[in-house]
Amino acid sequence: MSTMTEQDSTPYLRRRHETRPEAPLISIVVPVFNEEDVIDHFLNDTRAVLDPLGLPYEYVFIDDGSRDNTANLISGQLEGSLPGRLVGLSRNFGKEAALSAGLEHARGDVIVIIDADLQDPPELIPQMLDGWRAGYDVVYGLRVDRSSDTLMKRGSADLFYRLFNRLANINMPANAGDFRLIDRVVVDALLRLPERNRFMKGLFAWVGFPTMALPYERPPRRAGEGKWNYWKLWNFAIDGLTGFTTMPLRVWLYGGALVAALSFAYALYLVIRVLVYGIDVPGYASLMVGLLFFSGIQLLSIGMIGEYIARLFNEAKQRPVYLVQDVIEGKAPEKMKAPTK
Repeated sequence: MSTMTEQDSTPYLRRRHETRPEAPLISIVVPVFNEEDVIDHFLNDTRAVLDPLGLPYEYVFIDDGSRDNTANLISGQLEGSLPGRLVGLSRNFGKEAALSAGLEHARGDVIVIIDADLQDPPELIPQMLDGWRAGYDVVYGLRVDRSSDTLMKRGSADLFYRLFNRLANINMPANAGDFRLIDRVVVDALLRLPERNRFMKGLFAWVGFPTMALPYERPPRRAGEGKWNYWKLWNFAIDGLTGFTTMPLRVWLYGGALVAALSFAYALYLVIRVLVYGIDVPGYASLMVGLLFFSGIQLLSIGMIGEYIARLFNEAKQRPVYLVQDVIEGKAPEKMKAPTK
């Protein structure tokens, strides 16, 4: 079952539905980092889904600085019958940069972003194409069952999505990962965004366009080990929040105003107390508690400001999001002959 937005009956959807090409070129964008254990499984499963469609397709693998045999395995497949290319980055730039590289090097009419670990089932690609043909520019996978993730990871992810959607001025679907099909017009819009600190889930939501959700249950990894840890997830969450909302800065503005008001009220209380009861000697413990508390508040506020200044610093340097050391081309995509029923 699929979940649709409020735009289901708009004239834009009808126009898109009427003008979609019959045989679009599909680009499968796959960021990889040390995935030698799962590459063969991934190619077998995805080609088993793509070949019966009878549509031309290509793979766009982005090697994000792998140190194992991943690049050799993919290049060997490209030398054979695999259509597409391997884009080797000069070092590990992170998944967000790898996704940006994949979008820039994809040539398809529609682009499917999918991880190599097969936790995003390629069997959903035909349903995504159905949604695209119906007029939707974005069809994303919505994870309704994350039992393969740890309880802490599920809880922290739920908290992040709630906080992000409450603070940011866009609505990012909860439990929607990078697994999605996007139309060429959406890719062109994403490539126009110049920022260096790229939070792709937020950028997907920011560009908008008619969107459809496709619920699915997320299976465990087929092989190998995940590359994420809680420290990376924490920094990832900070990048997402600071990239799409200035509310953390406003929180400290409001907090400072509240503290100033309370301090003024307490000072007024002390003056009245001295006038009524005379001068007394304040306690050392209460003085130190107050000093440490307000010092901590000041350091937190300075740290939050520093996060935004650091991002301004990175943007001002205008360094590229990634660097490519080489591109290995495979065979050209060709239209497959759909099997007879």
